[in-house]
Amino acid sequence: MKLLLITSVAEFGKQVKNILKHAHVNSYSYKEVVGYRNASEDAMRTNWFGTEMNENESVLFYAFVPATNVSIVCDAVELFNKTQQSASQIHVAVLNIEKTN
Repeated sequence: MKLLLITSVAEFGKQVKNILKHAHVNSYSYKEVVGYRNASEDAMRTNWFGTEMNENESVLFYAFVPATNVSIVCDAVELFNKTQQSASQIHVAVLNIEKTN
């Protein structure tokens, strides 16, 4: 059993749901969250927002899945990210679950 954590900007929420559906992840949870990016290291001319802290409407998905589903999700996310012209991407983290009840 693995725990998938998936984050993205809110605009990609529908695509994340489609990825989970096609990977046969039928049960998951998600939460709207505020993402922060510290842009103080960016050069002022490349900082689109003109401030140091940027907030984004984001979503966090989490699901307990069999290990066999993980590669399907990761491959689909990688393909999605490669086809985007946006700087935003979908991010996936996978955690091992040692014990569940």
